Amino acid sequence: MSFDDQKGLQIAYEEAVKGYEEGGVPIGGCLIHEDGRVLGTGHNMRFQKNSATLHGEISTLENTGRLNGSVYKKCTIYTTLSPCDMCTGAIIMYGIKRCVIGENETFMGGEDYLRQRGVEVINLNDQRCKDIMNKFIKERPSDWNEDIGEETDLSKINCDCKH
Repeated sequence: MSFDDQKGLQIAYEEAVKGYEEGGVPIGGCLIHEDGRVLGTGHNMRFQKNSATLHGEISTLENTGRLNGSVYKKCTIYTTLSPCDMCTGAIIMYGIKRCVIGENETFMGGEDYLRQRGVEVINLNDQRCKDIMNKFIKERPSDWNEDIGEETDLSKINCDCKH
């Protein structure tokens, strides 16, 4: 049984919506085995859990749990947004063979590096993914900058950071 990429992205998009509704960054993901089994889903949880690293792809892998390396090699990871360097590294580290992306206009991540490392990368250029990201970026530009590691005015962020 093979899995339809549009269906995989739909699952990831539903996770992104969930994240947005929880007050987080609307980036979702899922990990699907080549036999069609959904092994895990997740969404960006940085704000909900006060985490520095729970991006959508990392959350997906965390929620999937530990797998044998041979299983990852038979999977596709779906993500609503082009993966950042951290998430790109996780995809490579676990040997995930395919990465299907909802869009890369609001953020261009490590797609070229994934390809260089033998990962098949497919961008579905999904308008829903663009729309939800653009809405979030417009509403919360400082939070978006923080999520992607860009400089932002720390005086506008409610944290216990030492400036």
